[in-house]
Amino acid sequence: MSSTIVLCYHAVSERWPAALSVTPAAFERQLELLLRRGYEGVTFGEAALGDGQGRKVAVTFDDAYLSVLELGRPILDRLGVPATVFVPTDWPARGEPMRWPGIDQWMGTEFEPELRSLSWEQLAGLAAHGWEVGSHTQSHPHLTTLGDETLDRELRESRAECERRLGLPCRTLAYPYGDYDSRVAAAAGRAGYEAACTLPSRIHPARPLEWPRVGVYHDDSERRYRLKVSRPVRAARSSRAWDALERLRRR
Repeated sequence: MSSTIVLCYHAVSERWPAALSVTPAAFERQLELLLRRGYEGVTFGEAALGDGQGRKVAVTFDDAYLSVLELGRPILDRLGVPATVFVPTDWPARGEPMRWPGIDQWMGTEFEPELRSLSWEQLAGLAAHGWEVGSHTQSHPHLTTLGDETLDRELRESRAECERRLGLPCRTLAYPYGDYDSRVAAAAGRAGYEAACTLPSRIHPARPLEWPRVGVYHDDSERRYRLKVSRPVRAARSSRAWDALERLRRR
């Protein structure tokens, strides 16, 4: 079992009850727990492509919500931890709430402002601050449903847009919804990514273009979070028995 943990967050909010949002207080407690256990904060690229020595934790944020800057960064700054934010490149220049299946039910509600994206200028500021900015495709699709041409375009052009806007290499990718297969991973390699991360139920062996993350969500109690990041539970989630348990749970 790897001593590196890659955490997957999305938004940080005091009030938004969405599954993909965590409160600032919970976020801070969760990171402090790992720092007390001797983990060192690194970017996802450093975690996936580094030497693998020592305890490392990579904090990643999918979707590039504005709340990551407003509420997440101050906590990370206090703790001395960098982060990686994965941006769907169709959105930062649009100045309007993001929308796709899974978040569009919040449009027209009091929580619509939570769907605001970071701008390219704000993303550049995070990169200058030591954060990593990676791709989350262009439009946030289910990649396994796309034909080869569209799949290649989503991966290739989002990477190119990140590099054009930020003036930095874009080496990393997060698959939207954690949805990928061997064809998608191969396409990510063709598009020039060096590392990509997933969100599996069963923790599979870590490979550069198929790096498993631990998802952290709104309803994760402190006890549940402690279990998620514990070495025994992560080891259990890497076993074949976990698949059987998951099938039973879904019945």
